[in-house]
Amino acid sequence: MGWLDRLRGRNGAGAADIGAVMARAAEAAERGDHRTALALWGPLAQAGVGRAQNNIGACFAEGLGVARDFALALRWLSLAAENGDPVGQRNLAALHFRGDGVAQSDTEAMRLYRLAAEQGDAPAQDMLSWMLLEGGAPGDRPEALHWAQAAAQAGVATSMTRLGMMFHDALGVERDPAVAADWWRRGMAAGDPDAEAMLGAATLLGQGLAPDARHALDLLLAAESKGSRLAAPFIKAARAAVSPAEA
Repeated sequence: MGWLDRLRGRNGAGAADIGAVMARAAEAAERGDHRTALALWGPLAQAGVGRAQNNIGACFAEGLGVARDFALALRWLSLAAENGDPVGQRNLAALHFRGDGVAQSDTEAMRLYRLAAEQGDAPAQDMLSWMLLEGGAPGDRPEALHWAQAAAQAGVATSMTRLGMMFHDALGVERDPAVAADWWRRGMAAGDPDAEAMLGAATLLGQGLAPDARHALDLLLAAESKGSRLAAPFIKAARAAVSPAEA
């Protein structure tokens, strides 16, 4: 019996063999050797291993180790999604969301993100939450809240920031500025500059915590330096509120 037969699960060594090859491929990809990784993923993908199919599709989508080719990305990611791989479902959803190699479709993107989200894929949960909140109807807000909470519990900073927005603006929940500020603290600690900007705005305005113009200005300037566009509208007001002695 050949090794490909074992990879197809025809004896007990199959899962261990697949894991070993996937680990070697991951090591190659981490050091930037995507050609080696692709060579290792290839037989696995042909044998129907969904994660290997996803990885090949992602390489074609990003041009890693091969020329960028959205048609081939679509082919491999579709196979991965059909085989139930949540990362493949999420990456295929991204192609549909952007219209890369396929007609742009929010509907299909949301369907695929939901499939991945239901399997516990946190980035898919985050993206599905965002799409439901930004493009959905008010009736979609409870589901948006559900997926944002799931992604936040998994450590996704942008979902923490979104939860802060939802509690601050009463989107699917009762308004609670203190809870909003707490979520922005968590999002900032997890590395999202938008959370830092919103915490700065809340600190300036005294929304859910004591007002402190000096601390607010520090937060807003730090957020802006990290790329948040949400900080700029509040910086002028924060500077004006800081006393000369504090400046």
